[in-house]
Amino acid sequence: MWPAVSYESHSWSPSGDGTSRRSRQRHTGPYEAAVVPRIAEESLGLPSAVAGEVEEAATALARVDATLSASGFHALPAVLMRTESTSSSQIERLTASARSLAIAELGEATGDNALSVVAHVRAMQTALGWSRAVDTGALVDIHDVLIKPDPVHASGIRKEQVWIGGEGTGPHRADFVPPHHARIPDAMADLDTFISRVDMPIIAHVAIAHAQFETIHPFTDGNGRTGRTLIHMMLRDAGLTRGSTIPISAGLLHETDAYIAALMDYRRGDVIPIVEQVARAAIFASALTEDLSDRVQLLESEWRGRLHARRGAAVWRLLELLPARPAVNYELVMTELGVTSRTAYDAIAALEDAGILTSTSGHRRNRVWVAPEVLEALDEFAERARRR
Repeated sequence: MWPAVSYESHSWSPSGDGTSRRSRQRHTGPYEAAVVPRIAEESLGLPSAVAGEVEEAATALARVDATLSASGFHALPAVLMRTESTSSSQIERLTASARSLAIAELGEATGDNALSVVAHVRAMQTALGWSRAVDTGALVDIHDVLIKPDPVHASGIRKEQVWIGGEGTGPHRADFVPPHHARIPDAMADLDTFISRVDMPIIAHVAIAHAQFETIHPFTDGNGRTGRTLIHMMLRDAGLTRGSTIPISAGLLHETDAYIAALMDYRRGDVIPIVEQVARAAIFASALTEDLSDRVQLLESEWRGRLHARRGAAVWRLLELLPARPAVNYELVMTELGVTSRTAYDAIAALEDAGILTSTSGHRRNRVWVAPEVLEALDEFAERARRR
């Protein structure tokens, strides 16, 4: 049996600012905060059926990663990183269309959700480029990238009590109250030791590390997205995924209620549900990734049949860039291709004439073009992940 969370009492006195007298009464006095057990040296035994799922998931991830690496389709890792970030954000109810996300990546004004997803993409880029140990320091740095656009929530390990669900006035009616902030350093040090272990099946290892991180809840905000990024850091560190980010969050999004329930089960000492959820998410995401890869590569092949340009022209390199950057402007094309403004203009115009790019505005200033067929494929991927 995995160790369960215990609880300890703390006192709470709500601020009087904008709070009704009745609400202050409900949230004044002792509350119960979690005490997270140490897991660094815990042994794990999995039922044979679950062990089989774990092995199947690891095999699926490694196979798809190897297939994608061998395909030579260089834009796909960026496509998959975007889908992982989008799916992880959707679990937190931060939804942005592929179009709004692509335009936000250009620095153009879009909604707050799209900007949050862009921050998640950048956090994932930082995480997968990480070359040092996966530990608290790494997660703090990743979280800083993720949360930087949000002036409300402080970066770094929290120094206040937080809670999940309930009311904003206090923790008394919350669904779960993570540990008091004084306990976080010791809990994270224990998690660091657990992450460094090499004696567990990798899928089970990342699932438990993720659940423990979410239980500690070390930040004031962004814990879910940082915790799902941790999964990918550990998979990359273990060498299971080397070239691509298989969007496991799409699988977790597909069964969000079961995923949240599994985290609650983990806190009660039942480790099996979260291991099963991560394994099933990996298998589901692997299949979805293969479908998306096939569709985008077929799309690029069809584009080549539509486009007529001399061999070596910059437009061919721009065409290859579009799956990774389905919204472009002159500045992006000049920077990415290393060409003059005139060459950038000609390349965009050629793709527009071929029906591959569409202008989002009739204004010449700050003009943006999108590849609608790529955006459609990405939105359909997101819809399949959301579909219950």
